[in-house]
Amino acid sequence: MSQVAVRPQVVSAGRAGAQVRAARVCGLGAYVPEQVLTNRDLEQMVDTSDEWIVSHTGISQRHIARDDQACSDLAAEAASMALARSGIPRDQIELILVATVTPDHSFPATACYVQDKLGLPQCACFDVGTGCTGFIYGLAIGGAFVAAGLHDYVLVMAAETLSKVTDWEDRSTCVLFGDGAGAAVLGPTEPGDGLLAYHMVTDGSVADLLQLPAGGSRQPITPDALQRREQYIRMAGHDVFKLAVRGIPEVALAALDKAGLVPEDVDLLVMHQANQRIIDAAAKRFDLPPEKVVCNVDRYGNTSAASIPIALAEAEEDGRLQRGSIVLMVGFGAGFSLGACVVRW
Repeated sequence: MSQVAVRPQVVSAGRAGAQVRAARVCGLGAYVPEQVLTNRDLEQMVDTSDEWIVSHTGISQRHIARDDQACSDLAAEAASMALARSGIPRDQIELILVATVTPDHSFPATACYVQDKLGLPQCACFDVGTGCTGFIYGLAIGGAFVAAGLHDYVLVMAAETLSKVTDWEDRSTCVLFGDGAGAAVLGPTEPGDGLLAYHMVTDGSVADLLQLPAGGSRQPITPDALQRREQYIRMAGHDVFKLAVRGIPEVALAALDKAGLVPEDVDLLVMHQANQRIIDAAAKRFDLPPEKVVCNVDRYGNTSAASIPIALAEAEEDGRLQRGSIVLMVGFGAGFSLGACVVRW
């Protein structure tokens, strides 16, 4: 992962199945804030208990950003690590993507601030706002630019400060979310290696099940909206749970099929870390033993788009992510969006 990739020659392009060249992950990085909020702490804040939270979600603690930490601060920390581990010089980054639903500001894009913080060259910068599926979408977009030969090296980040938009008086949601960031440097590789296939779908008819009601053109932030606490996350948890459990196998199998693989080929499953029960259901559906499933929801909670890259970085550090491994990533979240990505590491 530390070697700079030699730029492969472009081969014939075409429709699905024909590749120009492939994209691979050259380096990973992750960052979580130092402050930890435990379930015991939450017992002092709302009517809940450690036993209830663990039994329903699998979460024991989560990391919370400082008041002076914004999304770009977390993203820059993770990106700096990913760049260092990739061995790619910073002046070779040609595109910067940040997947987030908690940007520094509505505009400009948080990616612009990350570029400045890291001293990266002037290049294209934009954000991806697909919620918890954001890192999958970011990989697909960044990987497509690399595979098409439009850019050689792309920096893809997912960063969230969900604590800033969490209603700490709502016991149904405040136990779920944490803050963090993950990053990946993408570069070129030979066809058949790296990012193999994606499958992404969205059902906008149920978009209102998970949303931040106030702050956009539909519902600006007004005194009335603030009184109704509409500046915070609203989620129909039970409905979202059912959609996730039903949709995950569909997108995962579709992505594997596009890659010419089956569940038995998967060496590592890295899912969006939203709920232990959802992760367990997916592992059971694909008949994967615990050692093939990355799970850290107990320590970080739901960090939205950041959860998959944080989990990937940890899997690399503990040795579960090996060269040649088939990795299946699956995300689900606001929209209602679902996405899966298959990688030959």
